[in-house]
Amino acid sequence: MKLFSTRKRPSSPGVQTCAAADRGIIPPIQSLNHPAELRLYRELRENVPVIDAAVMKLVRLLGEFRIECADEASQKALDSFVSRVSVGGMGAGLNQFISTYFEQLLTYGTAVGEIVTYEDGGVAALYNAPCDSVVLKYGDSPVDVRLYTAPIGERELSRPDLISVTLLNPEAGTLRGTSILKGLPFVSELLMKIFRCVGQNFERSGNVRFAVTYNPPAGAGSVNAKQRVREIADEWSRAMRDKSRVCDFVSVGDVNIRAIGADNQIIDCDVPVRHVLEQIVSKLSIPPFLLGLSWSSTERMSSQQADILTSELDYYRALLTPVIEKIARVYLDSERLDPEVHVDWSNISLQDETELAEARLNNARAAQLERSMEVNE
Repeated sequence: MKLFSTRKRPSSPGVQTCAAADRGIIPPIQSLNHPAELRLYRELRENVPVIDAAVMKLVRLLGEFRIECADEASQKALDSFVSRVSVGGMGAGLNQFISTYFEQLLTYGTAVGEIVTYEDGGVAALYNAPCDSVVLKYGDSPVDVRLYTAPIGERELSRPDLISVTLLNPEAGTLRGTSILKGLPFVSELLMKIFRCVGQNFERSGNVRFAVTYNPPAGAGSVNAKQRVREIADEWSRAMRDKSRVCDFVSVGDVNIRAIGADNQIIDCDVPVRHVLEQIVSKLSIPPFLLGLSWSSTERMSSQQADILTSELDYYRALLTPVIEKIARVYLDSERLDPEVHVDWSNISLQDETELAEARLNNARAAQLERSMEVNE
């Protein structure tokens, strides 16, 4: 009786649903993201502050994590590594690497990180690589994915086990992630048009203009009046141009100064701006008041909003956990320690955190009241 089969398996499994594989043709190269698309997402964050605030808020709401090891020796060494490992040459700590990695994943739909090692295999640093620095290419089948350096197909990476690539919501049959900003360029363009319109209307009617009228006294000659008007105009212009200090305008005679367009008002754009912002915020799954966008003075996070945000963060944590575990295992292997690890995330139940905070506040007030009563006694 044979306990184990001696039959050899093929080097790459066959995929029945891929027409190219059925014909024996290697599928085409699939790049991570188009450079123009990456630039568009960067510009969205730069030009629309609420988008940048939402991305950074998600990064902060992700929470903290701790890596649990199998034995005490591994735990002590890993804790030191997690807090001190160099990140990008300027930062330190695995948490900083994951924060940048997560921010990149949200913005571009793809995140790339590398474990930098010494010649002897020891971990030297962690590096957040640009999305367009690595190209994914199918091998002999669609489940055989290989890593190449950019430009496309230049050189296959010799140590792909040190590279982490995460795709956010990839489309079926592709190797491209989906940014959470996808679908926002059109809406954001409308918002920028509204802002430009507000600026133009402010320049037309919002910036106060003045009319300075000089009434010369009776019997004054026309030559003297023209000269006096010219002098008044020069002094008034000088007073308005000098922004470094407050200038007083002093004149002799009957001079009348009035504001032009005092009754003009800038177009009320609160409604369209709010509508566009609501579309952006709903796409990013962030409660408005967390971004400083309270539609009412009494707005707070509802139970449904908290559940939606919690499920989003749980999904993101599930994507990042394999990356954290991979880095920890590579380090422990290099130190000849037990590589068995488990990532333990902090609690992200927003409602529970609120209730706990209120409970701590009530306990503190009760303790303060008890101390005051003891002093009075």
